[in-house]
Amino acid sequence: MSKRWSKGLVLASLLVAVGLSGCYEPEPRPRIIGQDRPVAMPARQTAPQSRMLGRSVQGRPIVAQILGNGSDTTLILATIHGDEAAGTPLVRKLADHLAANPQVLEGRRVVLVPSANPDGAAAGTRENIRGVDLNRNFQTANRVDNATNGLRPLSEPETQALQRAIQEFRPDRIISVHQPLDCIDYDGPGRELAAYLARFCRLPVKKLGARPGSLGSYSGEHLGIPTVTLELPAGATGLDEARLWSLYGPAMTAAITYSLPASK
Repeated sequence: MSKRWSKGLVLASLLVAVGLSGCYEPEPRPRIIGQDRPVAMPARQTAPQSRMLGRSVQGRPIVAQILGNGSDTTLILATIHGDEAAGTPLVRKLADHLAANPQVLEGRRVVLVPSANPDGAAAGTRENIRGVDLNRNFQTANRVDNATNGLRPLSEPETQALQRAIQEFRPDRIISVHQPLDCIDYDGPGRELAAYLARFCRLPVKKLGARPGSLGSYSGEHLGIPTVTLELPAGATGLDEARLWSLYGPAMTAAITYSLPASK
């Protein structure tokens, strides 16, 4: 090999080595439109809050769990009759579902009261510990004063707690979970909401009529809040939480995402 060829080979090898070592200015990468803009993050949901609404006759807490901070508010409560226990695990499962799916709460607020009659639930009785039916104890035009309904409206601390929740949160709709009539009842301007929820479960809509001193008479007929009673069947008490959710969870979620008629 000639000296000239040998020097040329060495020079070429040095140039390749310099190139591989990065001692050159690379071509700029293609610019992606919008890559220099800040990434839009989803709206931050506030952490769930608990609010003490009051205490039962025996001192058990009546607690509301508040999720979301939007202007559209849904109040959902269960077990105002202590022997209608299936609604409590269903409402608790709804709280878990909303925490895991915060997009449902966009622009919305949900107030959950899993047990409105904790003394009755502990004793397995329809009434509270003083023998008063809390769903007949509200101040309404059709109420009847007696020992079962209460000698006066709002005589019971549990009913006072629920009225306090309605006054404070001013819900756009109210869902109360009951048993065992196996239907969807409504009061006030709640017919369209009831029909909508029936699309998400097997319960038929059945208008039972506003009962004297009931929550529906108070919130639906007196205050004009669409109020729906989700009447689960008697056998729902024996179902586990997962089965309850599979049957009625879609209707519970639909109540939250329901759009009120423009005329309201």
